[in-house]
Amino acid sequence: MKLKTDPQFSPPPLPRFVQIEPVGQCNLRCRMCPIAFRRDGPPWGPPAFMAMATFKALVDQFPQMDELHLQGLGEPMMHPEFFAMVRYAAGKGAKVSTNTNLTLLTSRRARECVDSGLHALHASIDGATAETYEYIRRDANFRKVIANLDRLIAARAQAGSPTPQVRIVAVAMRRNLEELPAIVSLAREHGVDAVFVQHLCHDYGEGSLPGHYHAMRDFIAAESLENEDPGRLETIFAEARRRAKRLAVDLRLPPLTRPEPKPPHPLGCDWPHRGAYLSYRGEAMPCCMVSTPDRLNLGDMAKESVVKVWNGPAYREFRTALASGEPPEICRGCGIYNGTF
Repeated sequence: MKLKTDPQFSPPPLPRFVQIEPVGQCNLRCRMCPIAFRRDGPPWGPPAFMAMATFKALVDQFPQMDELHLQGLGEPMMHPEFFAMVRYAAGKGAKVSTNTNLTLLTSRRARECVDSGLHALHASIDGATAETYEYIRRDANFRKVIANLDRLIAARAQAGSPTPQVRIVAVAMRRNLEELPAIVSLAREHGVDAVFVQHLCHDYGEGSLPGHYHAMRDFIAAESLENEDPGRLETIFAEARRRAKRLAVDLRLPPLTRPEPKPPHPLGCDWPHRGAYLSYRGEAMPCCMVSTPDRLNLGDMAKESVVKVWNGPAYREFRTALASGEPPEICRGCGIYNGTF
């Protein structure tokens, strides 16, 4: 007899947090990002943009949604109707946030960040020097990105608005480890009062990994902080904390070791219970860590409806496996599942 707490017995209510990928292509070749290995968008096909009608239809099917994060493996501001998406969801009462590499920000878009109702903007800046940043994010220009950050902060100040809340997001790896304290200083220098540092999110170690992601797996193996000297890590993290305290920057650093017992959550991971993650085509994945539907696809919410997929057998089976102590293979190398994100 099944218990009522069994995820397969009673699917959770529709989520209040939703993440949608507006764009499935990027304007940069990022060494740490599997977007480089996807064949979405030019030159292989048409622009990989979610249609506005599809976006509205999906948003309308999440009546309890109070948070919407517009981000996936593509650069959201490539979408010609990005700010219309923000306005639509904000008009329904959702707090809308996004991640951006800032390379496409203009004066007009900076004003739109304020005027559209965007609640929070996470700026991906993975280095405090041009050399490090431009190594990680090829084709980007560090000087231009910082100028665009200043443009955004100025537009917000000119409007006298507290939003969008701005924070710098940095992915910590061996390449940029020594610059973490300097990233804190960079934030304060440019009017940003929060820095969120995370580990490389996944080891891409599952046996079913498509072959075109193997270079990504090799990069993570070489750059992961799990391979770094613990004493050196603690020294650099401690300096970053001291600097953040002195400069009044809200700093989040990832755990240095995996917590015990594992996994840290009674459901294994609560992502597939509390949040939905959709590709630009409307395909549902269990979380943003899976990233691409060619790794795992739980159904097409754009074609089948949100309720049908959320309550469907693929989601139910995934939730049950995740809570069983023997998680799906794709989850075993995940930073969130292992508590190291």
